[in-house]
Amino acid sequence: MSQVSQSLLSQATLPELYTLGKLKEKIKDTHLNDLFAFDATRFEHFSVSFEQLLFDFSKHRIDKDVLQSLLNLLGSRGLSEHIKQLFSKELLNYTEQRAVMHWALRLPKNTQEYPDLAVLVHEQLNRMYKLVDKIHAGQYRGATGEVIQDVVNIGVGGSDLGPLMATHALSDYKVATAKPLYIHFVSTMDGSQLSELLHKLRPETTLFIISSKSFGTIDTLTNAQTVRLWLEKALGTHAQILKHHFIGVSTKPDKMTAWGIAPENQFLLWDWVGGRYSLWSCIGLPIALTIGVEGFKQFLAGAHAVDQHFRTADFSKNIPVLMGLLGVWNNNFLDIQTHAILPYDGRLKYFASYLQQLEMESNGKSVQRNGEKVEFDTCPIVWGEVGPNAQHAFYQLLHQGTHSVSCDFIAPAKRYNAKQFTYVENAEALTEQHHLALSNCLAQSRLLAFGNNALSTEELEGLPAYKQYAGNQPSSTILLHELNPYNLGMLIALYEHKVFVQSVMWNINSFDQWGVEKGKDIASQLLPILNGSQSDVSGLDASTRGLIKVLLEK
Repeated sequence: MSQVSQSLLSQATLPELYTLGKLKEKIKDTHLNDLFAFDATRFEHFSVSFEQLLFDFSKHRIDKDVLQSLLNLLGSRGLSEHIKQLFSKELLNYTEQRAVMHWALRLPKNTQEYPDLAVLVHEQLNRMYKLVDKIHAGQYRGATGEVIQDVVNIGVGGSDLGPLMATHALSDYKVATAKPLYIHFVSTMDGSQLSELLHKLRPETTLFIISSKSFGTIDTLTNAQTVRLWLEKALGTHAQILKHHFIGVSTKPDKMTAWGIAPENQFLLWDWVGGRYSLWSCIGLPIALTIGVEGFKQFLAGAHAVDQHFRTADFSKNIPVLMGLLGVWNNNFLDIQTHAILPYDGRLKYFASYLQQLEMESNGKSVQRNGEKVEFDTCPIVWGEVGPNAQHAFYQLLHQGTHSVSCDFIAPAKRYNAKQFTYVENAEALTEQHHLALSNCLAQSRLLAFGNNALSTEELEGLPAYKQYAGNQPSSTILLHELNPYNLGMLIALYEHKVFVQSVMWNINSFDQWGVEKGKDIASQLLPILNGSQSDVSGLDASTRGLIKVLLEK
């Protein structure tokens, strides 16, 4: 019996968990083949459409009783009240005494709800939009008067992963500019990305975005200092270098000013925006530079549409709620501890990496809101890769390995048919390639679910064991009409709210990251030793002392 069943089923105050434990015992030996055989209309019962998005969860090991019991559990957890608290100014992030209002970043300009927040947000967005238009028009120039043609985003974590993911995903929607404009990303603290990039750029035509919520992250500021020295070596140390070649995005205008970023080139964040939720703000400047102002507005509008869906849709038809419940069922009742993200579109190359931070940094917690240790598993390990690549890497484990893994398959239904592809001479061939990707997406989820039943009778006859497939691996399929700014905004917001639903179910705080902070703190203590400005290692463990000794001898 799973940990959640062992620890909680005996509590009479939680009859929903007791019921789910009994249902788990009933369904654990039931194959997906049997569930589909029992209900020929299973797809209709276990799929939900919202605008141009379809969520199919029929290949999960649930039935109507399981789903209803999971929905009942939400009542005992008070999800409705928690959603109201999320969409408010309450200090939901209680360990840091902060509100959690990333949803406010996508409020419509003239909203009647929280107009003060909308004014605050749109003041910064409008300033960002003016900068984007100026750069696109070729009117933003470097210190020597040349037009900016390369923009480098320097950030780490949410200041890098979100903009990188979305910029790549929406590359088909890159807007025309007066001169070619190229967006680059730098995050590694070891300088490897910078060393590879800088020799390809011209200082005269390069603009750097320093994105750091605290403007104190050593990774980001070290890279920023390196490019500052690179610029000064080429162009001199006069003040125009900083004024024309650096943009800052942070909650700390005083620190940006002290570093040398001109006030007119500073864009503000707020403490109530978590880093991994910040791509909707001016942290999303690289996204806006790629898809333009109108594209970015569509991106925000898609996320806002999902906000409204999450707040108003009945839980039985509420996609983020269903995503969260399925994760809890798999994780805590079926003991499935890993979750794979498998997009069948190369533009979503960085989506799994983005979700790793969103989910594991948010829900990788072991202490409940009441301060007590959790007695059950929380966030699963999230991993993944673009599907066609993954098929030739780790799908062997999914199909015939010994681990149970739940999967999300993600694909756009349409591609290469919009106006932006009229210049492609072989559009028909590319459409066929897209259909090839879709056929593989459907085939892989089918084989994972149904195993040998996905094979023909003739193929099964005399088939050796090493060519057989157990199936029964659960998966969801998310179909977008197409991958555009609006739909990508929807997709990201679905996962944001899924994470919140699960935090409510597990009674944890999704919005702090003390483990991350402490790791940085310990690194800052070790840095002076490696730099030679401090020599006392007596307080360190034997392993770290030994490794430092080896490093200092090199």
